[in-house]
Amino acid sequence: MNDVFSRISADIDSLKINAYTNGLMELLDSEAMSPEQLEAVALVFAHLRNQKEETIRNTLLKMSRLPLKEPKTFDSFDFSLVQGKQIEALRNLPSLTAVNAGRNLAFIGPQGVGKTHLAMAYGRECCIHGLKTYFLKATELNQRLTDAVKYGRESSTISALVKPSCLIIDEIGRCVFNKESTRMFFDMVDRRYNKEGPNTMIFTSNMSPNKWGEFFGEDSSLLCALDRIFDDATVFMMKGNSYRGKRLETIAIETGRPKPGVTRKD
Repeated sequence: MNDVFSRISADIDSLKINAYTNGLMELLDSEAMSPEQLEAVALVFAHLRNQKEETIRNTLLKMSRLPLKEPKTFDSFDFSLVQGKQIEALRNLPSLTAVNAGRNLAFIGPQGVGKTHLAMAYGRECCIHGLKTYFLKATELNQRLTDAVKYGRESSTISALVKPSCLIIDEIGRCVFNKESTRMFFDMVDRRYNKEGPNTMIFTSNMSPNKWGEFFGEDSSLLCALDRIFDDATVFMMKGNSYRGKRLETIAIETGRPKPGVTRKD
């Protein structure tokens, strides 16, 4: 009996209707319900809780800008093709240790080795666990910061980038940030550095982090803020052949009329 009450109470807490807990428990107790009737009540609240959690997950996924039609997941990443002494660190990514510990992640390597796939899979896992996630490419971030300066939206733009528990910035090194955008970028990094609760920034790049300074237009004093990204971070240096083009089929054909005396074989 106490177990049923505990489950109902936990579901009520999850549904954020705690104000009614005491009255509901008194009602259930006063009605002298049978175990079967209490289980039915518990089933209703469990259903409402699951429905709410599913709605939250779907909303977070839609807002994340992660692909929904063909989602990138950890299940669809072929870990069997990955080798190395520290492979377990990669396999443990679904546990979300990084975001819960406030630790940043970076996936560095050539095109096609799965950097963006892993970053997106991590963000998707965050959404499934109720954590707000946002994905954008470095070029999109650059344009957003440039527009913020142009239209006087610096504060609101930075606040929006600080809010997600998991912020994914894809393809660092594809564009150069001017001085104003660089200042805003590091303001955002600084505010996220001091953010409480689950928090991670995820970066992908073809360039090693010691070369990132080339893409931010500012003096060395401000570029020291780059160190804050890696104060508490895990960097995966990825090597190997590209996964892309595995299903590529190349067909050689000729067009035009056949030369005299040459019989075309169909």
